[in-house]
Amino acid sequence: MPATALTLPAGVRLGMSADELRSVLPEVERVARPQRLAGGLAGNWRAAPVSLAGLPFDLTFFFAGGQLQRVEYVAAAQAEADRGAGAFSQLLAWGRTTFGPEVGARDPGSAYASWVAGDIDVYLQHTDGPRGASVRLVYKTRQLKDGSAL
Repeated sequence: MPATALTLPAGVRLGMSADELRSVLPEVERVARPQRLAGGLAGNWRAAPVSLAGLPFDLTFFFAGGQLQRVEYVAAAQAEADRGAGAFSQLLAWGRTTFGPEVGARDPGSAYASWVAGDIDVYLQHTDGPRGASVRLVYKTRQLKDGSAL
């Protein structure tokens, strides 16, 4: 699995406008009911699913303040025999090769790994619980907080 398949789509960069996104990915579609996250993020745009580590991942672009702040790859894995564990392992190996050692966590029903790449945070999550199983790979703008924000 080539690492380039797991980076942001060609021409896409965090901080770009929706018009810039549409110019580099003309096939993106506006989401009828955007997913809303903290900080004013809205998953306004999506692209065709992409295959990563043997799973089809939905690709969603989140904007806040007119700028692309987050890109999510999400795959449902409950139909998989291993419920996504193999895909998570492959993506974890890719992350280690690409970004170095991860900060990781393991809770019942979830595994998590994160990396910092300049001004971008990258995280990988595998969930497996009663509501289903999924694998998520996220690129997001790094937000540093100083002591005044605590």
